[in-house]
Amino acid sequence: MAAPLAYGARTAYSLIATDLDGTLLRGDDTFSDRSLDALARVAAAGARHLVVTGRPAPRVRPLLDRLHSRGLAVCGQGAQLYDAGANRLLWSVTLDRELAETALGKIEAEVGQVYAAVDQDGVDGLTLIEPGYEMPHPTLPALRVASRDDLWCEPISKVLLRHPALSDDELAATARSVVGSLATVTMSGPGTVELQPCGITKATGLALAAEHLGVGPAETVAFGDMPNDIPMFVWAGHGVAMANAHPELKALADEVTTSNEDDGVAVVLERLYP
Repeated sequence: MAAPLAYGARTAYSLIATDLDGTLLRGDDTFSDRSLDALARVAAAGARHLVVTGRPAPRVRPLLDRLHSRGLAVCGQGAQLYDAGANRLLWSVTLDRELAETALGKIEAEVGQVYAAVDQDGVDGLTLIEPGYEMPHPTLPALRVASRDDLWCEPISKVLLRHPALSDDELAATARSVVGSLATVTMSGPGTVELQPCGITKATGLALAAEHLGVGPAETVAFGDMPNDIPMFVWAGHGVAMANAHPELKALADEVTTSNEDDGVAVVLERLYP
């Protein structure tokens, strides 16, 4: 682990990439005044803030409004590059629905029944949940459908999985062992194991957004809390894990800040942009 950046030091970082849930957002889906003030410092210094989240674009749009962000956002674990100002996707990758069904079958052959949901592609895509699936974030809107077959009615960006007994780590490990090249398996939060298009990660989306902004990895500092943030940390020049982060991410981070409830992002940004 690299040493934390010195207090009061001038920073060359021109791009601040933050996850939302468990990172910039508090548990009640709000941003603290301290975090908003810190992001204002970033903007005043001429740097950019980029949201990089597992949430699909339609679930991110209200949060971007609260951040007064009209620029780019990386959504859907990197599968979507969203232009908030134009309310359109500049780039998106869908998960082949036949491959998704095959992957689900392989997983269930190993662990028994899982419960699934999908995020549809597009700026107005819905989150559909099959019978038995419980949303890990009850504040997020979702439409319950009659059967799993109904999940595949429109193009999707990812599949979300839950198991009635296995932990997220156990389910993710088993999924990775059997899915192979059918999909990329990520764990993005409590109760959230996901299948997304093969090769797509937060890092691929972040790299694409950074290219649009004319910024490279060395100029980027990234904040996160879950294993799905690992590719982003590998790509960025400096990775900051929250105190509440998963052990896998903490082990890779360049530094660990305070928790999302204790304004961990703001703590670091105040140091970088005094």
